[in-house]
Amino acid sequence: MTAATTTRIDTAAPAHRRDLVGRGLAAFASLATAVAFVNGVLLTINASDDRLFIEGWRVSSFGIFAALFALLALRPRQTAGVWEILLAGKAALVVFGALIGDVPEARLSAIVDFGLVAVVAAAYVLCRGWLAWRPATTNPAR
Repeated sequence: MTAATTTRIDTAAPAHRRDLVGRGLAAFASLATAVAFVNGVLLTINASDDRLFIEGWRVSSFGIFAALFALLALRPRQTAGVWEILLAGKAALVVFGALIGDVPEARLSAIVDFGLVAVVAAAYVLCRGWLAWRPATTNPAR
């Protein structure tokens, strides 16, 4: 195998089926996070005054994450850095949730975020998300 062939394989768009599955996983992450957003809105409506700000902050984060997951589902190789930022952010929440112990909501949130990390990591590999870092081209399959 020549160096040119190796480079072409490493930078080629994924197979159509893998791309669809990866995009489906990113869409699933978006939908799951949108459900958390709706639940968060309900929690915010019923929150006591001392929890109101933190619930509102959490809800806005759910909305942002849902939108970013949707962006990845739509344009997986045109969003340089978004995959990595989301994976790092969710992984940090998993570690933090595991470290703080029996704090209310921490264990369940860490488990859910661990699932999201697994789903998004699989989507990243299937969609070849690292190709977003390539220099811009006129290739619409990018």
